[in-house]
Amino acid sequence: MAELNKVVVRFLDGKVLKGTTQDFFPNRATFHLLPTEGGNGIEVRAKQLKAVFFVKDLAGNPSRKDVIGFIAGPGETSQGKKIAVLFKDQELMCGYSLSYLPEREGFFMFPADKESNNLRVYILTAACQEVKAGPAADVLAHKVLTQRPQE
Repeated sequence: MAELNKVVVRFLDGKVLKGTTQDFFPNRATFHLLPTEGGNGIEVRAKQLKAVFFVKDLAGNPSRKDVIGFIAGPGETSQGKKIAVLFKDQELMCGYSLSYLPEREGFFMFPADKESNNLRVYILTAACQEVKAGPAADVLAHKVLTQRPQE
């Protein structure tokens, strides 16, 4: 039997769905989501997505702020090389990836923030404005973070 994964699915149009899936595979065009509210499963099309967040807890912690950037993390870990992703909606995510190749439809990233609710994130390349790996990831993260107003 397939593993039951808790996921938060973010669509390109901003819509967010939470639930579980047993049939997500990166090389498939669709997967099924069982919503947390109950009801029938929903077929989700990968081309409509920004990212799929595999999470520890579907409720998360709304009061917690994820640390954005690399927090002086190493250049490479067992989870891969540093990678910074700037989405088309201007969200910045930093982490590590073993599988990023620009010609692929998507890739997995592990968050740089170890306290994040995210275990891993599957990012759709089409939703990205810019992706940098290795030392260039630090440069992109620094550039984006210094251009933003302080919260």
